[in-house]
Amino acid sequence: MILLINSMTGFGRAEETDGGRDILVEVKSVNHRFFDFNARISRGYGFLEEKLKTALKSQVSRGKIDVLVAVEPADGEDVTVQVNHSLVSGYLDALYEIRRRYNLPDDISVDTVARFPDVFTVRRAPEDEDALWEEVRHVLEKAMDPFLAMRAAEGAHMKEDVLGRANTILKLVSGIEERSPQTVEEYRNKLKERISGVLEGAAVDEGRILTEAAVFADKVSVDEETVRLRSHVSQFSDMLESGGPVGRRLDFLVQEMNREANTIGSKCADAGIAHMVVDLKAEIEKIREQIQNIE
Repeated sequence: MILLINSMTGFGRAEETDGGRDILVEVKSVNHRFFDFNARISRGYGFLEEKLKTALKSQVSRGKIDVLVAVEPADGEDVTVQVNHSLVSGYLDALYEIRRRYNLPDDISVDTVARFPDVFTVRRAPEDEDALWEEVRHVLEKAMDPFLAMRAAEGAHMKEDVLGRANTILKLVSGIEERSPQTVEEYRNKLKERISGVLEGAAVDEGRILTEAAVFADKVSVDEETVRLRSHVSQFSDMLESGGPVGRRLDFLVQEMNREANTIGSKCADAGIAHMVVDLKAEIEKIREQIQNIE
């Protein structure tokens, strides 16, 4: 089974009539550090929320997920309307008191009372929760197809972009590795020239120059950093190729790559290497921005 790299951005929508009911399901997601689920469900169908959450969590590991479920009851559904008689009695007593105190016309009617809130209570017959869930689940699956396809398509584009930048990083690392020994040789030659100028033709202590050059070489050596950078890039590429929810691990590796780049920058005493480090950090930052949306 090949696991894809998925974006955390997606949208899917499906609507159909099932069991005499009109059911609409929308699923959308954006990036988030964890699995953050939120549902808006038609009044009276709150029991669906936990089932929806479980269904989404089986296919999505990370992201801010918003689900809308609208259920329009079937025509002819068994519905009863009940009158809140104690409330009606209270409203009437209040109306009669107003009429007597202010000597108003006696124009109280059924229509007057029916306009007050909570006079009527609408009750539906008990739902078969399992049967309704099956209907909603069927529509949810249809909405999930475009939702998951969108996440996969965007994930594929991000993977291609990030792998390209990883290759650019390796080229910059090669340039730094090639340039680094040259800086030591240039330092040795400049040191020899300075000493020769000071001594004005007297014999130059080559051993002393070699010692100073060795100290300088040790100070500016970035071998360990470039080796670790190559290792991080290799692991990074392997994770992308293996697929699945790797966003958090990629984020950790990018932090480590940036740490090595900063160390190289602090050691370099050469304009050429400094320029490559700037480009290196720019590529790492672009990768960091991209993987913020990888699941």
